[in-house]
Amino acid sequence: MTRLRLRTAGPDDSEGIALLHADSWRRHYRGAYADAFLDGDVAADRRAVWSRRLADREARSATVVAEDGGEGGDLVGFVHVAFDADDKWGSLIDNLHVRHARRRDGIGTALITRAARAVTDEADGDAVHLWVLEQNTQAQAFYRAFGGVCVERVPVSPPGGVPERLNGNPTKLRFAWADATLLTRPTVS
Repeated sequence: MTRLRLRTAGPDDSEGIALLHADSWRRHYRGAYADAFLDGDVAADRRAVWSRRLADREARSATVVAEDGGEGGDLVGFVHVAFDADDKWGSLIDNLHVRHARRRDGIGTALITRAARAVTDEADGDAVHLWVLEQNTQAQAFYRAFGGVCVERVPVSPPGGVPERLNGNPTKLRFAWADATLLTRPTVS
């Protein structure tokens, strides 16, 4: 693996994050999200979301990007955490995406570990959770390797609140950890 640099994202990262996010959705959310949305305005939708998020200096959150090859390298992944997002489940890992060609290079592990450290450093509580599409079994296996427990299954909310962006009635699973430090040590290699 080449040298990997993790750093806090800023407003200038919104375009790169949006494009990586859109690519990840196109690859992994097909079937749950409508093809017209994935093949159409998904990149514009993600640009709007990330521009807002990264410009909001008042948000209790952290976004970390992974760059290949050190400073100024290519964006190869990112994670976003909203601190203390839920009274019961704690902080929310709202996104974790890795460039498709770089999967299984340890980038996801580095990002989820950094997210866990951000929670223990910045959040009021240590609990953490995330949502994953039920069809995304590879991601589920990754989260289980870190001790994640599936605690809930619910319908997917349509992106941007637009029902036409969904295919049928897809479901998502909530994975939870009572203690974010569990995410710093996978249970399976």
